Amino acid sequence: MGYIRAEEILPIEVIELIQQYVDGTNIYIPRKQDNRQVWGTKTAYRGELLSRNESIYKGYLSGMTVRELAGSYCLSEKSIQRIIRQEKGSGVS
Repeated sequence: MGYIRAEEILPIEVIELIQQYVDGTNIYIPRKQDNRQVWGTKTAYRGELLSRNESIYKGYLSGMTVRELAGSYCLSEKSIQRIIRQEKGSGVS
């Protein structure tokens, strides 16, 4: 993520006020609540994770053990258990 120099967009009065709290430090200014986006909306990664989790659950239903699934997907057994629990709760079969 790039940054924009404060002098380019903020009035000097605002810059001086901010400097009273953080002088010379990079800060993050969050988006307004109305402008926030759900995680994963800019990339396909969210869909990839959903697909992966569905595959894990289908593997579990077809008889694969948690240990086998963990090895196949390079995840911990606890992560596989969590995914199975979530998929069970979502009603995917």
